[in-house]
Amino acid sequence: MAFYYCLLFDVDGTLLDFNAAEDGALRDTLAHFSLPNTEDAVSQYHDINNALWAALEQGKVRQDKLVIQRFEKLLAAFGMQGNPVEINDYYLTQLSQRADTFPGAEEALEELAEVATLAVVSNGVEKVQAGRLEKSGLGRFFDGVFVSGRVGATKPARKIFDTALNTLGIENRKKVLMIGDSLKADIAGGTGAGIDTCWCNFRGAVLPEGAPQPTYTIQEYEELLRIVMEEEELANAGSKEKRHQL
Repeated sequence: MAFYYCLLFDVDGTLLDFNAAEDGALRDTLAHFSLPNTEDAVSQYHDINNALWAALEQGKVRQDKLVIQRFEKLLAAFGMQGNPVEINDYYLTQLSQRADTFPGAEEALEELAEVATLAVVSNGVEKVQAGRLEKSGLGRFFDGVFVSGRVGATKPARKIFDTALNTLGIENRKKVLMIGDSLKADIAGGTGAGIDTCWCNFRGAVLPEGAPQPTYTIQEYEELLRIVMEEEELANAGSKEKRHQL
């Protein structure tokens, strides 16, 4: 049996490349509403959006307010009039259609789904995450999708982890692993919920001093298989890969 029989996955920056999706969706949105579509405009959006998401993790703003406020603030920065609700709706629709997976993610999920219960725990917008998981083809691997807007709690709050595990019927938290790219939301959140954590450090960043300490760190998905699966399971996975190549 696998060392961990329940795996909780973040989505953006973990399974799906959010940066690529965000850039394309934002550019389309700015063009559609005849808003400035320059590098400076995109940079302003990122600064505003990142600050608001940081406030969300601190419990200072609700997600339903955040997604509107970011475009209110962007319009103000441009000195332009517009409907931030309409702009956000268009942006989310565009974003939900973009699903760039990280290398090795689908192959890893295919193997891990045979030895563990897999679920998504995400702070993203439900409409967007559901659409992107479906479009990417990764949604079929998951036994549950727990998004902050529906649960009523945002990572790193313990409630979203508790809700996921209770719904999945998982009691032994020593056999649960949270996998994500955010040191605060995923690593600190998982630790606070009493579960081991795996930091997806795909860009080879240096762990900041004083940052939450993950149980494991990976730079590619093959490493996750070695963390979760026992030797016999790894051997079976390797055999299947060889057969696929024949």
